Amino acid sequence: MLQNIRDNSQGWIAKTIIGLIVVLLALTGIEAIFTSASNSQNAAEVNGEKITINQLGQAVEMQRRQLLQQLGRDFDASLLDEKLLREAALKGLIERTLLLQGAIDAKFALSPQALDQLILQTPEFLVDGKFDAARFDQVIRQLGYTRMQFRQMLEQEMLIGQLRAGLSGSAFVTDAEVTAFARLEKQTRDFATLTLKADSDAVQLSSDDIKAYYDAQASQFMSPEQVVLEYVELKKDAFFDQVEVSDEELQSAYENEIANLAEQRQAAHILVEVSDSLDDEQAKAKIEQVQKRLQQGEDFAALAKEFSDDPGSAANGGDLGFAGPGVYDPAFEEALYALDEGRVSAPVRSEFGWHLIKLLAVQAPEVPSFASLQDKLVRDLKTSKLERRFVEVSKQLEDAAFEASDLAQPAQELGLEVKTSEAFGREGGEGLTANRQVIQAAFSAEVLEDGSNSNAIELDPNTVVVLRVKEHRKPEQLALEQVEESIREQLTRVRATEAAKAEGEALLASLNDGKTPVEQAGSGQTWDVVEAATRSQEGVEPAVLQALFRMPKPSAAGQSTFAGVTLSTGDFVVVRLDGVSEPEGPLADEDKAIYSRFLASRSGQQDFAAFRKQLEAEADIERF
Repeated sequence: MLQNIRDNSQGWIAKTIIGLIVVLLALTGIEAIFTSASNSQNAAEVNGEKITINQLGQAVEMQRRQLLQQLGRDFDASLLDEKLLREAALKGLIERTLLLQGAIDAKFALSPQALDQLILQTPEFLVDGKFDAARFDQVIRQLGYTRMQFRQMLEQEMLIGQLRAGLSGSAFVTDAEVTAFARLEKQTRDFATLTLKADSDAVQLSSDDIKAYYDAQASQFMSPEQVVLEYVELKKDAFFDQVEVSDEELQSAYENEIANLAEQRQAAHILVEVSDSLDDEQAKAKIEQVQKRLQQGEDFAALAKEFSDDPGSAANGGDLGFAGPGVYDPAFEEALYALDEGRVSAPVRSEFGWHLIKLLAVQAPEVPSFASLQDKLVRDLKTSKLERRFVEVSKQLEDAAFEASDLAQPAQELGLEVKTSEAFGREGGEGLTANRQVIQAAFSAEVLEDGSNSNAIELDPNTVVVLRVKEHRKPEQLALEQVEESIREQLTRVRATEAAKAEGEALLASLNDGKTPVEQAGSGQTWDVVEAATRSQEGVEPAVLQALFRMPKPSAAGQSTFAGVTLSTGDFVVVRLDGVSEPEGPLADEDKAIYSRFLASRSGQQDFAAFRKQLEAEADIERF
């Protein structure tokens, strides 16, 4: 355990009454209409702060991506329950909103400068050790964020992190608590076990026993409900060669491609921050003094190391690396793009303070030739057109299937083949019939009972199917002969387990009453003795170990206490506790420190969890 801790710390007059009801219903109805309309774009409201449908959709999609990444490429995405994903995502957004409100109420804050430095130093945004704007845009675009959205999200996460660290980090434990925990954790126990085997060979079953079990449990012995499907399958790739791209479209796509290439500029700066200790005039005066020293010939990098209040770049002589348009503060960027290479700007005021900016280098974009991009452009344009064509044909298939009484006509109209599946049950089968959406559609009332064609089902981004039930095999009672052997095996295990338990409990009662001496308890078997066993003792069944450390201490030396445990194998184990040893001497400083960190961390996590619950209990939360 100590090693584990070490590893893991860190919802009266009739006309008068009717009139009142009508008025109330009218008012309530109008209010409901307006409330519904006003909240049509919102998923929830937390203390007056709205969580929009768009935010929820983004959270659901991000949750789906994370799950698919964790579960691997071969995982069937249709197994993910959309309702559960939505509920979990909304719960997470509500909790996050509450925590963010709590952090703001507690006056936690993060300066824009600190946020910029965090972004500039994030490893995922670096290329060759320096911030790369193109890489930054690519990563956040894959996450579904714009630059402003990402900055807002990151700031909120940092504020919540500060709140969590503030609460969790303030927890403490007393020396007495540490000592008591260590005594229990380091406690060892001397014990012995006697195992009474579940003897299947000793169990005798008659035909009447098996028949009685079969009759009593008849519902268990039914053939599975199964269906056989007819389906048509639409593949996106089949339309690729049908899509054509014109020269005009290619040229336009090429021009759009190269228009996105931007010049990169390597900037260095010296920042004098406007803060509580230095107002705007004082900061400006200081930057002007630095400017004079530059004009007198002093080195920019040396002055940056000495005077710049930007800890992320000062040590590198103010070097911010290469970046394109849209990365820096607008005033900073305007001044930077007005400079010639090697020149230094006049003092520039940004939201952080006063800067002197030096343009170190300019990196012109490399414009690829049309020929080098032609294959990619053709592929991209065809893919875009293919997507539209696939959506159109999928809709045609769904409409045709809705109007038809079978799948033959839709298949003929679109040149598709009607295929037949193997029989499968509600647990699914293989291939197509393992898909959760297919299973749900096949056993839905519309398809199974009404005999309708299903809606179009997207198996993956490239495949759509429409199905109908060709054959419905209802559950039927299985004959006794078909299940007799499985009943015999099951009954044998149950009765062997019951016999071992009955024998063991009788022996326990006799041992506890003192009627059976310990030496005679085994009936020829010997006790398996273990000395000084710890809570993580190897070679001992976990169920036995758990029961052992729940047993009371023997009342006197030389006496024992007894308990019994039934194992998963059916065996019954009699446990004899002979002695309990407490650790002697003071706790080592290293162990004390480890236990203290572990207990404080656990206490801090409990405090934070309690704070979350309190925020939720006191909040005004409405889900739409």
